[in-house]
Amino acid sequence: MSDPAVSPFANERALKRLRRRRAADRRFKWYGRLAIGFALAALTLLLASITTQAMSAATYHVVSFDLDLDKETFGGLKTDDPPPVDKVYGLVRTDLLAQFPETASNPVLRHELSALVTRLAVLPVAREIVRNPREVGMTREVQLPLSDDLDLYLKGANARHLTVPIGRVGAEETNGVLTLTGEGAFKRLIAAASLEGMQIQDARSTGSILMTAGQSTLKLSTLDPSRIKGPLLTGSLQDFRTHPVRARLITSPESERTVTDRQIAWLLALKAEGRVSRVPHWSLLTHTDSTQPELAGTLAAIVGSLLTLLVTASLAIPIGILASIYLEEFAPRNRVTGLIEVNINNLAAVPSIVFGLLGAAVFLGAFGLPRSAPVVGGLVLALLILPVVIIASRAALKAVPQSIRDAALAVGASRMQTVFHHVMPLAAPGMLTGAILGMARALGETAPLLLIGMVAFVAEVPNGPTDEATALPVLIYSWATQAERAWEPMTGAVILILLVFLIAMNGVVVFLRRKFERRW
Repeated sequence: MSDPAVSPFANERALKRLRRRRAADRRFKWYGRLAIGFALAALTLLLASITTQAMSAATYHVVSFDLDLDKETFGGLKTDDPPPVDKVYGLVRTDLLAQFPETASNPVLRHELSALVTRLAVLPVAREIVRNPREVGMTREVQLPLSDDLDLYLKGANARHLTVPIGRVGAEETNGVLTLTGEGAFKRLIAAASLEGMQIQDARSTGSILMTAGQSTLKLSTLDPSRIKGPLLTGSLQDFRTHPVRARLITSPESERTVTDRQIAWLLALKAEGRVSRVPHWSLLTHTDSTQPELAGTLAAIVGSLLTLLVTASLAIPIGILASIYLEEFAPRNRVTGLIEVNINNLAAVPSIVFGLLGAAVFLGAFGLPRSAPVVGGLVLALLILPVVIIASRAALKAVPQSIRDAALAVGASRMQTVFHHVMPLAAPGMLTGAILGMARALGETAPLLLIGMVAFVAEVPNGPTDEATALPVLIYSWATQAERAWEPMTGAVILILLVFLIAMNGVVVFLRRKFERRW
């Protein structure tokens, strides 16, 4: 053994180069760690942003009604009759008018009260009555979703408000104006209103202060430390004498909100009665699209995406795999095959919107296929992912050692037997991986589907590939362009649903790779 101290390479110049090389190795490791950390941070930020936005759509508020399905109104219904939406909604309006009699003689107030529950909200109930006419003559309890504006208000996303407990106070009424008294009872309210920047002398100019007790609410008009006055919006004087009072400070003016003070008062009364509850938003998965956010669902888009992927898979996967086998195992090496390979690689880099233009011109214009149908979307997406499937399958075939082919030919197998009996089983995991990754790309494409008309409003679940349909990415685009704020959490929820499908498909890829992949 030689002594390192006397080695010809143990000089200062060589040691300096060695230190620089080791420092470069350490820097490269840190560059890699920083890159991975940045990617994970960006992914975490993206998922956190989408999840936070979608959390509001996981639940929604419903209001309960006891509907008397009397035989005089609903008798004689048949299973093929249209749903009696107007009749059911009439029962809902009658219930609300009975609950809040102050609206009986005022058409404007009746309109505001009816806006608590939209007309289309009773459509599932009306359809159920037609399907089960035996319910006619019975009283049925139903839960209908609140309008999206009131739902957002209860979730704190619409008309930000602050609640201040007041406690027991004295109450008197004169000509419809309530006076609440209490020695120093409203000092805390004055302080909170000042912090919120509200003008106490004219609360209506900068917001609203609502005083609630039980099922009754008044709107504050004047305020001092021991006395407040205001008109009664709903309820009775007795509630203010028997229940503790709470103040609700709404900083935005009524003219700048999508909910009025009276609607808030009615909503608080229903909530105090126990008729308003927050439930899981399962209708997001079981309902189809709607013009009302609280009624909209993704079922038609999910089915449309599955039908589109079915058409895509039935065309792109077998054609792509067979084309890759021919090009890799049987095609002669000449200029023609070289030109084909170059064009396949180029097609893999073509923007997806170009395939949408091709589909609109050929499948819709020349062949006259139905617009906004999964069969057309599947054809366009099949053309889109076909180069990806071919390239991935050829890479999997190239990864099989040549010795496998030579051994099979040496024992008398034909060229066809060698490929399909020996090479294909070994390349199958890689080929399936490429096919599923191509399908995952097709699932997330939007531009081609927009150009062939799959952005249409679809209120029914498609029954086949030729029915009118939409897809999850297109639904995300459609909801994201809506003006109402309630569509924002709904869009985030659909994005999460789409991510679940993509993660599931990539999980299948990882499973196949680990279970069947052979290393040489």
